[in-house]
Amino acid sequence: MEFQDYYKTLGISRSATADEIKRAYRRLARKYHPDVSKEPDAEAKFKAMKEAYEVLKDPEKRAAYDQFGANWRAGQEFEPPPQWQRDFASGGGAFEGGEGFSDFFESLFGGQRGPRGGAGHRQHEFRVDGGDINARIVISLEDAFHGATRQISLDVPERDAQGRVSSKRRTLNVRIPKGIVAGQRIRLENQGNPGAGSGSRAGDLYLAVEFERHPFYEARGKDIHITLPVAPWEAALGRTVKAPTLAGPVDLKIPGDASSGKRLRLRGRGLPGQPPGDQYVGLAITLPPETTAKARALYEQLETAQPFNPRAELGV
Repeated sequence: MEFQDYYKTLGISRSATADEIKRAYRRLARKYHPDVSKEPDAEAKFKAMKEAYEVLKDPEKRAAYDQFGANWRAGQEFEPPPQWQRDFASGGGAFEGGEGFSDFFESLFGGQRGPRGGAGHRQHEFRVDGGDINARIVISLEDAFHGATRQISLDVPERDAQGRVSSKRRTLNVRIPKGIVAGQRIRLENQGNPGAGSGSRAGDLYLAVEFERHPFYEARGKDIHITLPVAPWEAALGRTVKAPTLAGPVDLKIPGDASSGKRLRLRGRGLPGQPPGDQYVGLAITLPPETTAKARALYEQLETAQPFNPRAELGV
């Protein structure tokens, strides 16, 4: 079964008003009515645009159709979503000229046609739950480590009395769970697309977590990575230095004869969790910013006392 784009059929936008829908229908009815049109496919087009008008002129049916219509394209295979629910009730008010409607229409609104379109009662009440919305939230590593509550502003859908969905700017409080990692989602219940019909529920809003770029930390899952500058003598002699962590500075023992790129692990110093992540410290040997005459003399003594070719592995 193919999805039917009723807005495209009538040549209108998804934000069209009730008057615009009616005008589009009347214009197409004059053009394609089988009694007056000379178009070879007039009858098929007339039925298609009449079906589209039957749905879009009714605020409840239009609202229900809009719940998933934006996510489908004309011609795609379609099945009603699992949350589609119908509450049947007896009553009058048959559709006008409902015969010959498509399988797509029947799958959504079947059983609604009265005597003119076939047997059965009109289904004048139905409901469909609103769809979920996916967005993103960018937070700091500190928020992920300690947990926090942050305010975000975003455009969320609201439905007016005519069943039309429009966007409204809203500010929401978001609780950042302690230990959340990039790629996880935060769920805000009932903050998604509004439902259609009495008793329906709104969808949820899911916020995918991203981390702000940090000046010296990098998160990989729950593990934290950092490059730590050390002086040549600290690396050569082995010293205890201060290393920053998200919980505050800690003492880090550097083994003697450490080289640039050597990686040390601080167990449990990553993001909280069960178990918590670790922090990995990569050493970067850094020369003093200025070389005094005395320092140069010491380097010359070192050059003589310990000949060393750092490019030996390159064959030069």
